[in-house]
Amino acid sequence: VQLQASGGGMVQAGGSLRLSCAASGRTFGSYKMGWFRQAPGKERQFVAAVSRSGDSTYYADSVKDRFTISRDNAKNTVYLQMNSVKPEDTAVYYCAATDRSGYFNTGIYDYWGQGTLVTVSS
Repeated sequence: VQLQASGGGMVQAGGSLRLSCAASGRTFGSYKMGWFRQAPGKERQFVAAVSRSGDSTYYADSVKDRFTISRDNAKNTVYLQMNSVKPEDTAVYYCAATDRSGYFNTGIYDYWGQGTLVTVSS
């Protein structure tokens, strides 16, 4: 599966942004999807994940109640709605797909998008 992330940009603290990740290739609905982020000089970290059907979602504590992950299997797309953003949310955001067990570890994801930069100004 090929993944293409988009929607990044510059936003002021307290604002909102929606990231999208379009998938092509094998059946999108057979993959669990995740969003990760990597700030300069830091390791890539888990942000959010969604089950194959979209019924179950998981979040890092740092983004819980501010970010929402969702998917539209008919459109082969996963979204990350980012609200009440903070300067510490500044990072390159990556979408990823896996058909393995689990959600949170980068190592279980076999397919990655190219990343989209989100910059939050204070």
